[in-house]
Amino acid sequence: MIREIKQAGFQIMIFSGGEPVMRPDIFELVAYATSIGLRAVMGTNATLITPEVAASLKQAGIMAAAVSLDSLDAEKHDKFRGMPDTFNMTLAGIKNLQEAGIPVQINTTVMDWNVEEIEDLCDYAIQLGAVAYHVFFLVPTGRAIDIEEEALRVSAYEKTIVRLMKKQQEVDIEIKPTCAPQFLRIAEMMGMNLRFSRGCLAGISYCIISPKGDVQPCAYLDIPLGNVREKPFDEIWKENDLLINLRTMDYSGKCGLCDYKLKCGGCRARAYYYSHGDYMAEDEWCLYKPKGVRDSE
Repeated sequence: MIREIKQAGFQIMIFSGGEPVMRPDIFELVAYATSIGLRAVMGTNATLITPEVAASLKQAGIMAAAVSLDSLDAEKHDKFRGMPDTFNMTLAGIKNLQEAGIPVQINTTVMDWNVEEIEDLCDYAIQLGAVAYHVFFLVPTGRAIDIEEEALRVSAYEKTIVRLMKKQQEVDIEIKPTCAPQFLRIAEMMGMNLRFSRGCLAGISYCIISPKGDVQPCAYLDIPLGNVREKPFDEIWKENDLLINLRTMDYSGKCGLCDYKLKCGGCRARAYYYSHGDYMAEDEWCLYKPKGVRDSE
């Protein structure tokens, strides 16, 4: 399967979970991905990253690791992650990764209870020596549906993106709002020139393969496109009708009229959820009114 991912044209493979280091063959898988020319990176909570594990990951070829840190308050972080002492174990794991020579990116899932911490969390990421700070906005799917009442409201969504872009203007570390493709429109309006070419990558240059082998456009757009146990991955990636449709960018509603359509794309998972099944619908969390919408009012 890893070979098929390379054959499909991908350059990066993200090992995530769950917790990827719980797999006994994780080092073998990383080494193979590296050997065929994939850039192997990892998403981890870092709680199981001992010095020995970190050294083995480095030797296998892991080029970077993204680690979740959701609050500077250890109790709040532990409660959200559902395990006691996660905060301290995560910090220890980050240190072990860095001492092994693996660059670390800090991820935060932004909620109504930690949204006022994001600038401080960014500063802390810098203090820890992180190379990037990515902020994930909740999309209603899976466990997120159960905690949706804790999520940001639409009124706070764009304000939070603006805050992150203002912070980006102050610091050298890369800040990226994730599952918030409108950040590219907002950055452009603020006169910023970011390196990212597109907001929503789902099904265009990114997908996930679940533990069961199901291919999905992204982790939050919960539509199985095929299973790698039944069909080669590169065939699914190149031939699936839903993926082909996503790549047309022929969206409905204001996303279809938007002058930022090619750069932003709206969150397809959020569109799917709030439209009750239309992944090409408009992203209702976007407050921007394209010219076509303004003209019709």
